[in-house]
Order: sequence, then structure tokens, then C-alpha cells
Amino acid sequence: MHAHLPRLSAQSYRGIAIVHWTLAIDRRETGWLHEHFHAHWREIMLHALTRYALLCPAYCLMPDHAHVVWMGVSAGADQRDAMKFLRMHTSPFLVPCAWQRQPHDHVLRENEREHGAFGAVCQYVFANPVRRQLENRPGTWPYSGTVVPGLPTLDLRDATKWAIFWDEYNRRIARGADEVSYANGPKSHDFGYD
Repeated sequence: MHAHLPRLSAQSYRGIAIVHWTLAIDRRETGWLHEHFHAHWREIMLHALTRYALLCPAYCLMPDHAHVVWMGVSAGADQRDAMKFLRMHTSPFLVPCAWQRQPHDHVLRENEREHGAFGAVCQYVFANPVRRQLENRPGTWPYSGTVVPGLPTLDLRDATKWAIFWDEYNRRIARGADEVSYANGPKSHDFGYD
């Protein structure tokens, strides 16, 4: 039996939380990462973000793991349920590989949420292929990017796009205070998870 990674309280992943998630492939197997999987990943990510009131400023799919940065934009946002949704719906496209039983997460503290510090977290995610010597410079890896529902061409690998992102984030935060989120819909056990 594998022990569970320690988790903060469920409340830490709800609302306006910002979390850096790392999803490992079981036994660090490779061979699953290709354009077909990436297309499914982005589509399922879009559904998860919309359903659970989140934005994804940065993600990077690596040969044996993935990094995701999510930001809640309403009081009803729920990242733990969103991650269960993402993992469940991407799992069929990983076969014969599988996600490791539990993703690792880091809930960003207040000082890590400031614009400069937060940008550094996202740049860390985008630079993963450079550190692993899979590309020469950040921003050229084909399996990374940004997913913001309603802004299909926004890509924060281009540093000139951050002002657009922050405007959209602030707009959604203001709107989220007045709306009921889809996150108040079905819970994780409705998808076969405890």
C-alpha cells in the first residue's frame, strides 16, 4: 500500500487559492506524450477549468510527469475536485501508462502570490524542458502553455501577454463574487473517487 501525501485542509484548495500541482506517471514510464494526448489534455483541462472556476496560467507536460498551476476565480472554486476530474478524464488517453496514485501539490503562500513571485513560479514550469535538456530556451516546448476559458490564443510563455492575463483574472474575480460556480455541482465521489 502506498501512503498518501500529506494534504492541507480542503479549504486550502477552494476559493481564490493558487496551487502548483505535479502529476507523475506511475513508475515514471514514458511513451504517452504526443500531440494526440496533448490535444485531449487541453480539451479536458478546459472543461475542468470551466466547471470548477479556475484559470491555468501555466502547464507543462514532460515525458514522465506534468506541472500545472491553477488559480481559483470564485468562492466556489475547488481545485481538489478539479484535479480528480482532470486525472479521471485524461487517464484513458495514457493507457498503457497511468497517473501515479496521488499528485503532489504546493499551495502558494501570500508572498508567492505577488505578481513577480507568481510569474517566477510560472516561468519555472515553462522552463522544465530546458532544465531537462529537451529544448534550448523556454517557450518552445510544444507540450506547454496557458489555458484560460474564452482566451484560446493567450500564451504566457510570451512575457508580453501578462497584462492581458491579469486584466482577465481581475475581471473574473470581480464577476465570481456575484455568480454561482459550477463547482457547487457534482462532487468528486460522483466521478468514482472518494
